[in-house]
Amino acid sequence: MDVHHQNQSRSFSSHPEFLILGFSDLSEHRSLLIVPFLFVYTVILTGNCLIMFRIWVEKTLQSPMYVLISVLFAVNVSCTTAIMPPFLLSLASSVFQVSLGGCLVQMFFIYLTVILESAVVVLMALDRYIAICKPLRYHDIMNSRFLLQLLAVGLLRSALLVCPIVISVSKVQFCGSNIIRSFACENMALLNLGCGDVSKVHITGLAVRIYVSGFDGILILISYLEILRTAMRIIRGPALNKALHTCSTHLIVAMLIYTTGFLSSIAYRIGDAIPVNVQNLISAIYFFFPAMVNPIIYGLRVKEIENCLTKIYMRNKLDIKKPSKNKRVNSIQTAG
Repeated sequence: MDVHHQNQSRSFSSHPEFLILGFSDLSEHRSLLIVPFLFVYTVILTGNCLIMFRIWVEKTLQSPMYVLISVLFAVNVSCTTAIMPPFLLSLASSVFQVSLGGCLVQMFFIYLTVILESAVVVLMALDRYIAICKPLRYHDIMNSRFLLQLLAVGLLRSALLVCPIVISVSKVQFCGSNIIRSFACENMALLNLGCGDVSKVHITGLAVRIYVSGFDGILILISYLEILRTAMRIIRGPALNKALHTCSTHLIVAMLIYTTGFLSSIAYRIGDAIPVNVQNLISAIYFFFPAMVNPIIYGLRVKEIENCLTKIYMRNKLDIKKPSKNKRVNSIQTAG
């Protein structure tokens, strides 16, 4: 299935195109994966877009915390959309080719959104820190302009961290197999096809991951420890319960993101000790599981969002009942 013959591979001719064959060991049953992955993609789009829409239209959900939640969901949708449509096409077709340039573009957007997601989680921790530790100055500090500036810095940082990875991978010679045994153009999956010394490229990707996970993780930990200390000292009664409940919700989401990311990184670096299909499954959990459950977590644990969704559900339920009621009245009038 290689694009080039073996004699061309020996001459170190780099492949211009690759085949994306995630879960390739399933062979003829591979196409059946369209059903679960399409279901997951539909759930992610529906859940995230529904809550994003409600946040933007509800006046009671216009505070910075809810804006950051909607940005997190937008990042989830963007990352999933960068991966899922090409993967679904590869499942539907036995031969799905992508150029090296297309592969690098996908890699850029995947890691851009992954790093931006981490930055948004840090900003959510900062927002709760200011709200609880400096409540009198909260609205002065966390205004719309400052929030946009923070998001712009997070986006710029993400781009600056991703560019060295993509540029270094673009310089690698791919003269072995041209089959990417993953469902996306991930850094490690592509480098496994490289020839020559790719250790520096490996180090670049690892350094970025360690920096993002370590630096952002420490900031989040410090923020929530300070929040806990301040809350236990100053806040009492129902306000304390609400503050701790909101912060614990953010912490659950952060732990979910970093834990799945850590497992994915370990799985790829262990290499042959873990079957490729298991590596793909772990990567799928990393990319898709948080995006799928985040709307559920916030929908169930954040009272304002839950109330908003309940109100919409009850309103739709009443709208469905009204026509049948009117129809019954009309039939009685006709009979009379």
